[in-house]
Amino acid sequence: MDFALSNEQQLIVDTVRGFVERELYPHEDEVERTGIVPKELGQDIKRKVIELGFFAPNLPEEVGGGGLSPLDFALLERELGRASMALTVFWGRPSGILMACNNDQRDKYLLPAARGDKFDALAMTEPSAGSDIRSMKCSAQQKNGDWILNGSKHFISHADIADFIIVFVATGEEDSPRGKRKTITCFLVDRDTPGFHIRPGYNSVSHRGYHNCILTFDDCRLPGGQILGEADRGLELANEWLFATRITVAAMAVGRARRAFDIALNYASQREQFGQTIGKFQGVSFQLADLVTEIDAADWLTLNAAWRLENELPCNREIASAKLFATEMLAKVTDAAIQIHGGMGLMDDLPLTRFWRDARVERIWEGTSEIQRHIISRDLLRPLGS
Repeated sequence: MDFALSNEQQLIVDTVRGFVERELYPHEDEVERTGIVPKELGQDIKRKVIELGFFAPNLPEEVGGGGLSPLDFALLERELGRASMALTVFWGRPSGILMACNNDQRDKYLLPAARGDKFDALAMTEPSAGSDIRSMKCSAQQKNGDWILNGSKHFISHADIADFIIVFVATGEEDSPRGKRKTITCFLVDRDTPGFHIRPGYNSVSHRGYHNCILTFDDCRLPGGQILGEADRGLELANEWLFATRITVAAMAVGRARRAFDIALNYASQREQFGQTIGKFQGVSFQLADLVTEIDAADWLTLNAAWRLENELPCNREIASAKLFATEMLAKVTDAAIQIHGGMGLMDDLPLTRFWRDARVERIWEGTSEIQRHIISRDLLRPLGS
């Protein structure tokens, strides 16, 4: 593995960071205050990203995407992690699972998503089904060639701006060594489909302006052509296309931690107490040393996981390790950055309290820290027959 960035990779980093600082940072305080991204602002961000040539960077070039490799995409997401997620969502990174679209679906969903004509959102979680996907109660029954969906989903990120939703629902049962278990099917659901409703979700302390939503299906009728992939094979589809989203969470955590650390470092080098800058006190300087070491470690864990994915090497454990370590590191860094600032760290004049609150959800979504530990330990023990 070459630890140096290529010229092209450095260009990605510089371009994205420049855009984030120039186009997104100035709007963060207003989004934090109101909890809303005005529609015209979101469209303006999307337009500028398209002009920059970076929209849908994760999709292959043959469908109109940027064609970035997993490693290059992780570098991009690391820089986007520095900014408010309510704003970076308009950068446009369609779900990779859309690559499973058939010919008709490509024209209706995949290609418009790659162009920026449509936004997608992904719906799995329910009140009774979080990490245990097969416990979902939202279901679909086949009737006269169509499928009738009933039930609800919650915690569905940015569904309020989505033109269609990628929805996973239970559609049957199959035998397993542990008895009967539900089979899952993935559907593409347009937001204006009769019987389908998108409602505002809960008021979260993390990522203000980046809304979670509640979806309800009341005898929502869908033709068979709305199935993504095959009926009853939704989890296989998810495992093929979605497990690497944990790299995105890890990469964004690293980017946000670097921004918080830079603020704390600059403050420690300028703030004077007892006749010297506080950075010269061992209690602060040692904190800074520990923090940057953990940030670097998380960075390399994340880039290594992306590199292994890119080179088609086993990487499930490595991705879980990156997600686990980076998100827990972010919590430490944001808390320490506030502590270094003292009382000023808690004031709205600085973004540190926002980083601190935003950090909390990272250890929960895309698989909790406990789930990541389970993945890691299972990978270690299974070869030993345990």
